[in-house]
Amino acid sequence: MAFSIALIIIIGLTADYLARYLKMPGLIGMLLVGVMAGPYLLNFISPEMMKVSGDFRMIALIVILLRAGFELNRDTLHQVGKSALIMSILPAIFEIFGIWLVAPGWLQITSLEALILGSILAAVSPAVVVPLMIDFMDQGRGVKKGIPTLILGASAVDDVFVIVLFTVFLGMYGGSETNLYAKLAEIPISIATGIIVGLIAGYVLYLLFVNYDWRPPKRTLFVLGAGITLTWLEKILHGIIPMAGLLGVMAIGFIILEKSRPIAHLISQKLKKIWVFAELLLFVLVGAQVNIQVAWKAGLAGAGVILVGLIFRSTGTYLSLLFTPFTWKERLFCVVAYIPKATVQAAIGAMPLAMGVASGELILAIAVLSILLTAPLGAIGIKHMGNRILDHGEQSVYKFRDIREKLGLPHVGERILNKKTSGVWKVIEEKEVWIPNPLDDNKIQRSKTKIPAIWLRLWNENTLQQIERGKTISIYYSHQDKLFQDDWEILYDS
Repeated sequence: MAFSIALIIIIGLTADYLARYLKMPGLIGMLLVGVMAGPYLLNFISPEMMKVSGDFRMIALIVILLRAGFELNRDTLHQVGKSALIMSILPAIFEIFGIWLVAPGWLQITSLEALILGSILAAVSPAVVVPLMIDFMDQGRGVKKGIPTLILGASAVDDVFVIVLFTVFLGMYGGSETNLYAKLAEIPISIATGIIVGLIAGYVLYLLFVNYDWRPPKRTLFVLGAGITLTWLEKILHGIIPMAGLLGVMAIGFIILEKSRPIAHLISQKLKKIWVFAELLLFVLVGAQVNIQVAWKAGLAGAGVILVGLIFRSTGTYLSLLFTPFTWKERLFCVVAYIPKATVQAAIGAMPLAMGVASGELILAIAVLSILLTAPLGAIGIKHMGNRILDHGEQSVYKFRDIREKLGLPHVGERILNKKTSGVWKVIEEKEVWIPNPLDDNKIQRSKTKIPAIWLRLWNENTLQQIERGKTISIYYSHQDKLFQDDWEILYDS
């Protein structure tokens, strides 16, 4: 298994680089590597690795959903809340209905089997959508209107809604008595339970972080452990209390961000570094689940059913955004962002076959084909349309992130070393401010034209310099300044 991990790292990173070089999302390269190296083609990934791939993929998904939670702003959620709820239900219903209309005639299956197929295909892939939305939020694109946040929230609830419908239809096929109303009631209960448990877990972590001065790596590991625990709790409570564990994972980040932005930003930066490895595992192992031979059996009829479903889904997505302040181009972007399928289809696509559904093998084939067709095309469409359609906003707070990324600035709580004096300082306060442009010679114009900057307050804790101990200094950094590492070194101790 160790060699398989090494293979995933080396080939996955290479494929990521090549995809980005060709102006495509890096995840496309990783998915293709997984398909090629998986057990259905070259079989380079060991059977032991494939047995635990589900756990690895879940941990990687938790990492990116935690990052998403640390990006969820309360005001933006209020702005897009109603639209997100409608968008999480209406497109899925439209897609299931469209597949139900054409699948029986084109695939020679029953209407109930068509509903099962539709409920599998109707789920959006958070593995594909969430990382791309996080990238746009990091760039400040679409943030003014909350478009990435809308898609993040809607896609998470969409999966809950669709999986419940899938359970209902599969239960009906098996002849078991399924109370439709009771199952549908599980949807709001599952959402509410997941969010509440996540908020409680996040608040407890916040109290621990405030009362105990743990270093950033330990805080990040605690948050990751809490996220994994929530998904474990969802399985334990299955059949007792419905709970959307992945929504709870996002809620952890949200409540910590609400209570302490410095702590949230610090943890988010560490998660971003973990995501480099987690991303490789997620997309390569998702690709490894794809059996091209099975997908081939779906044929043109299967591709046609997927296309019809996407047309109906796109119609539902556009209708759900009619009463929003979005332009028609922004609505079209949301339509494209709702296309990719991968995670859910890979997870439940084989369940009908295992449960004895007559067309189970055909359903699995179409589920696999939907991944091959929509994940790459959807990811490419999201990337290119987002860069052209989503705006930055004049005074976007995300311009401060560009400064942090470019200059490599520390966050509150981190210790830094002055390279010239060897003094050790601790960042005790930071602010995002707008300052006059120092390069503008015109004093009147300088007061009007301001640029974003990060203000840092540092406290000297070097015991070797008793005269300086306890002293604080303030530093401003803008995009015009040199790199932080030119004069300082961040001490990443545990």
